[in-house]
Amino acid sequence: MSSISLPTYKPADFASGQDVRWCPGCGDYAILAAVKKVLASRDVPKEKYVFVSGIGCSSRFPYYLDTYGIHGIHGRAPAIATGVRCANPDLEVWVITGDGDGLSIGGNHMMHAIRRNMDMKILLFNNRIYGLTKGQYSPTSEQHKKTKSTPMGSIDTPIQPTGFVLGCGATFVARATDVNRGGVNVLPEVLLAAADHRGTAFVEIYQDCNVFNHRAFFYATEKETAKETTVHVKHGKPYIFGNNNDKAIAINRCGAIEVVNVRDVSPDELLVHDEADRCRAFMLTQMRYPEYPEPMGVIYRESQPTYHDLLWAQINEAKEEHGEGTLEDLFSEGSTWVVE
Repeated sequence: MSSISLPTYKPADFASGQDVRWCPGCGDYAILAAVKKVLASRDVPKEKYVFVSGIGCSSRFPYYLDTYGIHGIHGRAPAIATGVRCANPDLEVWVITGDGDGLSIGGNHMMHAIRRNMDMKILLFNNRIYGLTKGQYSPTSEQHKKTKSTPMGSIDTPIQPTGFVLGCGATFVARATDVNRGGVNVLPEVLLAAADHRGTAFVEIYQDCNVFNHRAFFYATEKETAKETTVHVKHGKPYIFGNNNDKAIAINRCGAIEVVNVRDVSPDELLVHDEADRCRAFMLTQMRYPEYPEPMGVIYRESQPTYHDLLWAQINEAKEEHGEGTLEDLFSEGSTWVVE
């Protein structure tokens, strides 16, 4: 019996041919390039991919990939993607959203997709601003942020996306930056891990909007600062960071996390990353620069049944018990009447 050979792709094979219409210098270009590389590295035919988006600069993503795609309405990408995933179990579904689209009008749809453990990948581009509508503050904008809609400064407490999705029961949570000029670029690593995860894989990507919120994450991406302000988390490895890898995260006598000098503590005092520890993961999501380095990489990962698996198990059970059935039978069963 001959085996079926899968196509071999290059990143360019996933380019749609559409003119990419983001502002020059936008971080979305780097994310698009990383996604195409990851797709090309996997043994999945391109017609098996569906990219679903809402409204926003990031939501133009489906136009620029030579895959199936849906440019949906504001905030509803997770709901649309849920329908696609349930209707066709052979498809791999990716959701592209932003901090406004996904966490404001779309926050409820995001929450329900995650709590159901839908088998989909959700990439949230976080630039802490509404870019497409020209510079209003977003759910992730920091307090006191002055924008066109908050001229005296925002008084809102910002959402921490990774903490939010952990609270919703996410089975895969990761964070990366669009680019990294000073440390390790974990975006390809994180995207590949998300692609291989069965269940809801949520990835927050720090993305620079160089027009309306330029340099918002430069502390985490630039050569002069990145090694001091971020820590690359790896399962089973201690949280070591710094220009000379001389700093680490430890737990003090009061049970609180603190930054220590590696030379001042023994190796067994260093905190070690455990992807399966939800409490540890939530702690990591609360670490914020400048008090702590911000975690980059896979923060949390576990294996749980997916909504898709449970749904089709029920469908198959119903078929075995009642037969295949027809749509006509469904419409005519129960109490019916005729309007003369």
